[in-house]
Amino acid sequence: MATPAAQQKWRAKNRFVKSQLNVMVRKLVHRDLEELAQDAALRGKGEAVSFASFVAKGLQQYAEHDGEAKRLLALFRTAYARDRDLYR
Repeated sequence: MATPAAQQKWRAKNRFVKSQLNVMVRKLVHRDLEELAQDAALRGKGEAVSFASFVAKGLQQYAEHDGEAKRLLALFRTAYARDRDLYR
């Protein structure tokens, strides 16, 4: 973990564009993020979270105009709701 001084420096530098996201999730999610980062040539789990958010938002927007995207989004939402306890 970064020192308090390093954290303070990071926050001062990025205060207008970024905020830390500290979440406790199962090891499965950490492994999934590592795999996503590797498969998509990302720079780590933090960027994998950003990428996952980008993809989810893109799918939501695409679903507004495309029936297949809407169907897939509904399937993902249903599956996540059903299996939510595995991921949190």
